[in-house]
Amino acid sequence: MSKSGKKQEVQTDKVLPIRPQPEGVAENGLAELKATDIDPSKQPVPPEFSLHCDRALPDNYSTESLDHAIKAHLARFTMGVTPYGLSSLIFNWWIHLAGSPGKQLQLVEKAGRKAARLAIATGQQLQNGQADPCILPLKHDKRFEAPEWQQWPYNLIYQNFLLTQQWWYNATNEVDGMSRRDEQAVSFATRQILDMMSPSNGLWTNPEVIVKTMQDGGANLVRGAQNLVEDWERMISGKPPVGAENYLPGRDVAVTPGKVVFRSHLLELIQYAPQTDTVASEPLLIVPAWIMKYYILDLSPHNSLVRYLVGQGVTVFMISWRNPDAGDRDLGMNDYIDAVGEALDAIGRVVPDTQIHAAGYCLGGTLLSIKAAQMARDHDDRLKSLTLMATQVDFKDPGELQLFTTESEVSFLEHMMWDQGYLDTKQMAGAFQLLRSTDLIWSRYVHEYLMGRRQEMFDLMAWNADATRMPYKMHSQYLRRLYLENALSQGQYEVGGKPVAITDISAPIFCVSTTGDHVAPWPSVYKLHILSDTDVTFVLTSGGHNAGIVSEPGHAGRTYQITTTPNTANYVPPEDWRACAPLKEGSWWPEFVSWLREHSTGSAKPPRMGGADGQEIAFDDAPGRYVFQS
Repeated sequence: MSKSGKKQEVQTDKVLPIRPQPEGVAENGLAELKATDIDPSKQPVPPEFSLHCDRALPDNYSTESLDHAIKAHLARFTMGVTPYGLSSLIFNWWIHLAGSPGKQLQLVEKAGRKAARLAIATGQQLQNGQADPCILPLKHDKRFEAPEWQQWPYNLIYQNFLLTQQWWYNATNEVDGMSRRDEQAVSFATRQILDMMSPSNGLWTNPEVIVKTMQDGGANLVRGAQNLVEDWERMISGKPPVGAENYLPGRDVAVTPGKVVFRSHLLELIQYAPQTDTVASEPLLIVPAWIMKYYILDLSPHNSLVRYLVGQGVTVFMISWRNPDAGDRDLGMNDYIDAVGEALDAIGRVVPDTQIHAAGYCLGGTLLSIKAAQMARDHDDRLKSLTLMATQVDFKDPGELQLFTTESEVSFLEHMMWDQGYLDTKQMAGAFQLLRSTDLIWSRYVHEYLMGRRQEMFDLMAWNADATRMPYKMHSQYLRRLYLENALSQGQYEVGGKPVAITDISAPIFCVSTTGDHVAPWPSVYKLHILSDTDVTFVLTSGGHNAGIVSEPGHAGRTYQITTTPNTANYVPPEDWRACAPLKEGSWWPEFVSWLREHSTGSAKPPRMGGADGQEIAFDDAPGRYVFQS
């Protein structure tokens, strides 16, 4: 294996040494078999499975550099999405479909039936002036809900589009010989193309836009053009979206009082000021994802989880991650794992001889799980409990993100990150927007550029635009070891040269997932029940990956389900669990506070900010410095 991590070709033109004649050769020339001769570990193994080149060939550096350069520049045009993997998937689909005449015949029949249904609807429309729809949009598809779409000819236009979309779904699924994952990838790519061609995106095929244009005398198109130019100018100059300036950390969001009590190259540790006379004996450390700024859990005062916890008598510490640059390209996963250890050490100096509750959100929860497993392996019992919010520890079924975590895609990203030293925020945003292109790309295009209506900015939307970069080495290791190899769930992820296992964690776990999560689907999060060997309190709340976690008391329409599964209980499949767990109205936050109190040893006076006797220095007021890095 070369230093670059790429497998080198095996040289087969070398002269191999002559193997000496083994002892025990019979007079007839046949070797006598010994026990060691049939030992599987000593038998010849095909080079594809065992032989690796430990030394780079002389010309490899120049040729790999050429590959790096070309693919890195190409990646900038494709927003990091590999054209190679997609092309191979499409060819794979085409060749399997070409070899399946039965599937072809089925598609021809489906096309005929759909054409007949549309022809019947067209005839009814011409004869009676109205017709029942021959196909209805899916529940989540809101593009054709307006009354204008039910008028001729637009009703037939959108129904023809939906029938076409349905046919292509049939064409890319249930193809003999293709894996389910490949089918999903091809179907996803096809849907992206069709969504781009949707009649709702056209100026003359969208009746809502036509009516608005007639009402405004074309002023909506003028406003839309102005919006487009303004957004383009902000994008190329690196400015935040329009309205984000109204949600600045420390002024409008992330305003819970506190102090930065520890700072390293990778993180700042914020200790929040107490708001009650007594607090729970054990403090809480929150580890956010490093892909975004930390303050999703400390948004506006009314929906800040941090403020809520502090108001309930919990001493809260929060990690604020540094926004890495090209100089941090060699920071790896172990550096982030060690940084969590540094935060725990700092808390131990502020609140000595006390166990710590730890909570992680999204990727921060995965990082915290690895650290907790390492601590359990090394008999470090500082963790009182573990809370995971929208967190996966098993990546076999990571939802739609699996479409962007193939070997081809990860390799393509590595070329791009190798060139610039990190994965840029815009390059990350492109992949996430594709997962919800109808809502995040085309809906915005219609409303802001055709209808001329700006979407009003709010705190969660402003936070979502405040992303961070990710170092080359760390992100490569994360994608390969966790997504591609799923090493953590198999007990093969190594920390300090030895593997860690989730089953080693004995601290009780509070696990929160959301029904509409497309980043960490709740059935995937639920697999924690299989991987852990401790009591698990599982919460399934309404909302998406972000909005479901930011679910403050009083938020209208929120529901959740919660149960506690002892480590001795039998496994219950996720859908069975959802069918049996009682549905409750409201926020899950009070349940979290009750759980923390139940797993705390009592109450005490609030600890001094920064610790007693100057053990930790209070550097700056919250939210610190790292949150302002751009």
